[in-house]
Amino acid sequence: MNHSIDHAHQDPDLFGLLYGFRFLPGEKGQQIDSATALQCLQQPGDPQEFLWLHLNLAHAACERWMQAHLELPEEFFEALHEGSRSTRIEHVDSALLAVVNDVVFNFSSMVSSDISTLWVCARSRLLISARLQPLHSVDKLRSSVKAGEHFRSPLELLVHLLRDQGEVLTQIVRKTSLSVDHIEDQLLSSRLSTNRAELGAARRVLVRLQRLLALEPGSLLRLLNRPPQWLQKEDVKELRKSTEEFALIINDLTALGERIKLLQEEIAANLNEQSNRTLFTLTVVTVLALPINIIAGFFGMNVGGVPLSQDPEGFWILVALVATFTLIAGRWAFRKRKDLMN
Repeated sequence: MNHSIDHAHQDPDLFGLLYGFRFLPGEKGQQIDSATALQCLQQPGDPQEFLWLHLNLAHAACERWMQAHLELPEEFFEALHEGSRSTRIEHVDSALLAVVNDVVFNFSSMVSSDISTLWVCARSRLLISARLQPLHSVDKLRSSVKAGEHFRSPLELLVHLLRDQGEVLTQIVRKTSLSVDHIEDQLLSSRLSTNRAELGAARRVLVRLQRLLALEPGSLLRLLNRPPQWLQKEDVKELRKSTEEFALIINDLTALGERIKLLQEEIAANLNEQSNRTLFTLTVVTVLALPINIIAGFFGMNVGGVPLSQDPEGFWILVALVATFTLIAGRWAFRKRKDLMN
C-alpha cells in the first residue's frame, strides 16, 4: 500500500470525500472510505463492479485530487467554473457529463426554494458527483443505496438521481398547490389580506425552478440518439423514461405558475374595483356637499347687501335652496354611477 493510501487512513477527509459506495454484480452497495476508494481506483477488481464517489467541492484539495487521480474530461472541470448552470446531460468523449440543479437540503424543513448545483460525471465503472451544499436528491439516493437497493450501472444511479429530484419537485408543487388553494378559497369568500405577496413569492420560486431545473432538450436528444457504447439498452430506456417523467413535472410547474398568474390578476381586479367604489363614494360626498359649501361661502361674507338678511323667512328659503341643489347633484351622481355600472 502506497503512502497516499496510508495518509488517507489517517485523514478520512483527505480529498473531500463525503461518502463512497462500491457496487458488485448482484449485491447491494458497500460504503467505503477514502483509502478503499483510492485502492479500488488504483487496483480495479471485478470488471463489472463500479464506484460512486460523492465529493465536497468546498474542500480545498477536492478539485486538485480529481484532476490528479480521476480520468475526467476537461469539460467537467470547465463546467465547475462556468457561469451558465442550466440542467443538462451530454455525451463528452466516452463519459456522460451532467449538470443538475437541485433544491438545497434544509435540515429544519423538507422544502426549500434555495437552489444549488450538482456536477456529475459517469463512466462505465465510475460515477463522480460533486457539490458545494447538501442537496435533497443526493440525500435520497444515498438513503436508497444504504437501504439495500441494487444498481447495475452508474447510469442507473444517475437515472435514480433524476427521479429523486423529480420527487422533490413534486413535493414543492404539492405544497405550493395547497397554499394556492387556500388563497383561492379566500379570494372566493372575498377575504383578502396579504395574499398578493404570498402569490408573488410563490410565482418567483416556481419561475426560478422552471428556468434552472428544466433539462436542455438539445443535449438530451443527442445523447439518446447517440449513446456511449458502454451504455446498456436498459439504461438508455430508463433514462428516456425518467426524462419524460421529469418533463411532466416541469409542465406541472408551468401550469401552477399560470394558475398563480391568473389569481394575481383576479386579486388585482378586485382591489381595483374596491378602489373605484371608494373613489366614487368620496366623489358623491363631495358633490352632495358642494351646494351647501357654495351658498355658505356666499352668505358668510362679512359685507353689506347680503340678500335675505332682513327677511324673517330667509333661513328656510336658504334651506329649500340648498336641499334643491343637493337633490339635483345627488340625482346626477347616482345616474352617473348607474351609467358606469352598465
